[in-house]
Amino acid sequence: MAPLVWLITGCSSGLGQEFVKQILARGDKVIATARRLESIESLQNDGASTLRLDVTDEPEVINKAISEAIGIYGGIDVLVNNAGFIVQGAVEELSQDQLWAEFNTNFFGTVKVTQAVLPHFRQRRAGALVFVGSLSGWIGHPYVAAYAASKFAVEGMAESIKAETEGFGIRTLLVEPGRFRTNLLTLGNLTVTEPKISDYKEAASSMIQGLAKEDRAQPGNPVKLISVVLDFVRNEGVAEGRPPVFRLPLGTDCYEEVKKKCEETLENLEALKDITTSCDF
Repeated sequence: MAPLVWLITGCSSGLGQEFVKQILARGDKVIATARRLESIESLQNDGASTLRLDVTDEPEVINKAISEAIGIYGGIDVLVNNAGFIVQGAVEELSQDQLWAEFNTNFFGTVKVTQAVLPHFRQRRAGALVFVGSLSGWIGHPYVAAYAASKFAVEGMAESIKAETEGFGIRTLLVEPGRFRTNLLTLGNLTVTEPKISDYKEAASSMIQGLAKEDRAQPGNPVKLISVVLDFVRNEGVAEGRPPVFRLPLGTDCYEEVKKKCEETLENLEALKDITTSCDF
């Protein structure tokens, strides 16, 4: 198999850096990106190419960066939309600025980078789009509604993109991690909204205490996660011999919570079938 060229957003920490490390170990080429080049200098020393890419920039700026990325190796085979962060707080207390910031990176940033890469993939009639979604794209947990909403949006977009582009030879993989031991869930990286409304204080405090207790002790192993994702993109390892997948839920917590929601959804659908189907002409 010829080496693949991967473009990855959000490489300054966490899953982004692990992606780079494992991709290089498999003999592929990587263009690692981040808002600040100095934050990924070490990756260049490891053998990756680096490029400044702020997913919140205007489309024309992002398009220019993608053109530059294509020129590094003469093409891109895999785009990994990995950039993201979490705003924490009760919906009632979230500001419009906080909601916009969450969506601007997690959703609109993902859209803009994907739009910039798609013409290249269509022209080649090949390419793989990898979206790092979340268990929060399935289930809206309390006090992370902004993050959940942005990931629900990514999931819907990814479904549509798959349907729109698979006829062009473009593959779409939606990765849905549960709670993994990365910087994303550390308290220092969360944007925490301190509750001002007394009704929320106890529950919000309990949630923050739970995160603090689990900090660096989350059940998911990010090394294993990235290894599985690479296998499914490259059709090797645990993916060899399996049919192509679109959704890739990862982590025992993800399995359990998604399974429970699916069962509850089917149960509700059947319980309301007579009413649901009574609204047609």
